[in-house]
Amino acid sequence: MRIGMVAGELSGDLLGGGLIQALRANHPNIMVEGIGGPQMIAAGFHSHYPLETLSVMGLVEVIKHFSQLKQCRDQLRTYFLQHPPDLFIGIDAPDFNLGLEQALKSAGIPTVHYVSPSVWAWRHYRLRKIARSCDLMLTLFPFEADYYQQHAIPVRFVGHPLADQIPLQTDPQTARQQLNLPPAEKWVTLLPGSRRHEVLQLGIPFLQTAQWLLTHYPQMRFLVPLASPSLKALFCQQLAQVAPNLPITLLIGQSHEAMVAADVVLTASGTATLEAMLLKRPMVVAYRLAAVTYWLARWLVHIPYFSLPNLLAQEQLVAEFLQDQVTPENLGTALLHWLENPQAVETLQTHFTKIQVQLRLGANQQAAQAVLAIINQTRIAKMANSG
Repeated sequence: MRIGMVAGELSGDLLGGGLIQALRANHPNIMVEGIGGPQMIAAGFHSHYPLETLSVMGLVEVIKHFSQLKQCRDQLRTYFLQHPPDLFIGIDAPDFNLGLEQALKSAGIPTVHYVSPSVWAWRHYRLRKIARSCDLMLTLFPFEADYYQQHAIPVRFVGHPLADQIPLQTDPQTARQQLNLPPAEKWVTLLPGSRRHEVLQLGIPFLQTAQWLLTHYPQMRFLVPLASPSLKALFCQQLAQVAPNLPITLLIGQSHEAMVAADVVLTASGTATLEAMLLKRPMVVAYRLAAVTYWLARWLVHIPYFSLPNLLAQEQLVAEFLQDQVTPENLGTALLHWLENPQAVETLQTHFTKIQVQLRLGANQQAAQAVLAIINQTRIAKMANSG
């Protein structure tokens, strides 16, 4: 059995690695090839190109690397058409994968797309391309599956691997000991983002918010996990500029431990909000975009919330602030709400636990079952036609 697979960035590599391991549990000799990263390769994947080939973010960067991306996709398309796999899986990276899936599906190769594009929020016209491109959409969240069902596109909600991996209960004191943190009246973890443009937009207002909070809790301490040494260097520049005397501990990685250790989390919107929710941390969510991007988004995006906890609950569980709303006073006041209302925190954690149970379906195994079912259906159909 051969499967083609393309992941677009590290988050997709994590999903791909778990999926390959689940597939191998049923078919130890399965061959999986395409584009992937360290997690997929460790699971026995053969990558034709390095993962970094597709890890391009932003309009300018995509245009700059367009010829390289096109050449890569053309070569993969040719390879898979000449050596047809039993099935192809595109993991996220819709701008790259949907076109490749459409070409392969047109040639009779079954296709699956894993991780829904945000068509429920904007670019609804993509639904037509998705219908032409994949035989099945695998979604991480239930509201996404509901959306595809409303538009008669085959879909299966498989849950989220992080919900399977993260325990239902966490212990802040243990996390503080693991990180060798000194005693403090309150610990606040700041997560300004995992990409450079996010730290540029949110680093300074987050530091200003920390200074604002210190006027209420002088013994408060701050914890900031950065995704890479380069982001740590950027954040240190901002720290020297805005708050050189702030009582702060900087980390490389260890974001989960830093969140668990916190009394409250101030985070950029994105996967970190899902992680904070699964770790049962009260949070405040913020995001800022470049002015032109925000102007366009106002006209294109039609959803009541932008943070994952609120989207999953379909109600505002946590405060979220966008663009000009991202001020020290707004963020600080929202953080104080959690710090000064333990009953509200307990209620929030109850909501978070219910959502985690809903997402805790054994995502890797569910996705593998869906993939193998399509392969078996295709084989049966071919046998019936040949008979």
